[in-house]
Amino acid sequence: MHFLVATDGSADSEQAIDHAIEVAGAAEATLTVVHVVSPRIHAEGATPVRSLSDAERRLILEDVEDAEARGEAILEDARERIADADVDVGTKLLYGDPVDGIAEYADPEGHDGLFVGHRGLSDRAEALLGSVASELIRRAPVPVTVVR
Repeated sequence: MHFLVATDGSADSEQAIDHAIEVAGAAEATLTVVHVVSPRIHAEGATPVRSLSDAERRLILEDVEDAEARGEAILEDARERIADADVDVGTKLLYGDPVDGIAEYADPEGHDGLFVGHRGLSDRAEALLGSVASELIRRAPVPVTVVR
């Protein structure tokens, strides 16, 4: 058996990793940890962005290389956490939208299930756009376990 576990470095995704370790250990399965590189947007200053011209001056898109380095660090932390549990683990850095990337990577021919945390790093975005976990339940081609 082979399971995927998605992480964004949040406490909830760490709980998903811990649960995936338990299940994989009991099933003598392997794990692949996936993280989706999605550069962050930062606003300079303390006041809200009020117009498009204000946005052009104040919004900064994170450099892709910085986002990749952040993603690789998250994957390395997960790999170390899982290696301590004596479960075979691999990692995969994906790009783009988290739901699209994970749903496309999850292949029913090679993966028996997906573990994901209930909430990620962006509660505000989740409230506006919908939960990544909820969307993965709808769109992933493999069974999804949401860990709280």
